[in-house]
Amino acid sequence: MSCRRDGALAGAVLAAFLFASVSVEASLSTPFFLAGVLGTIVFELLAARAYDRVRACWDRPIVQVTALVAGVAIAAVGAQTVPSRVLSAGIGALVAYLALISVVHVRDVLEDGRD
Repeated sequence: MSCRRDGALAGAVLAAFLFASVSVEASLSTPFFLAGVLGTIVFELLAARAYDRVRACWDRPIVQVTALVAGVAIAAVGAQTVPSRVLSAGIGALVAYLALISVVHVRDVLEDGRD
């Protein structure tokens, strides 16, 4: 697993969501932010049940590029349609994901000395 690569991709999409939010002056919706956080937690718990299959799929470059493009597109469309809801949920989901992979990375470094 590459926490750095995954973090960089998630960070790029988070930057798009934050840029879109500032551009349209969207207010942060706490319920939608929390829904995004919860969505990430649920997805990661489900994905962990089929870790090898999910990892094999995610490790394909076309899947990573598609996810990046889709994330930026969702930020752009969300900013023009229902910005507070879509951008809040996306920001919540991405913040939760970045927190999760940060914990995984720190754990890996502490256990194995990997960086």
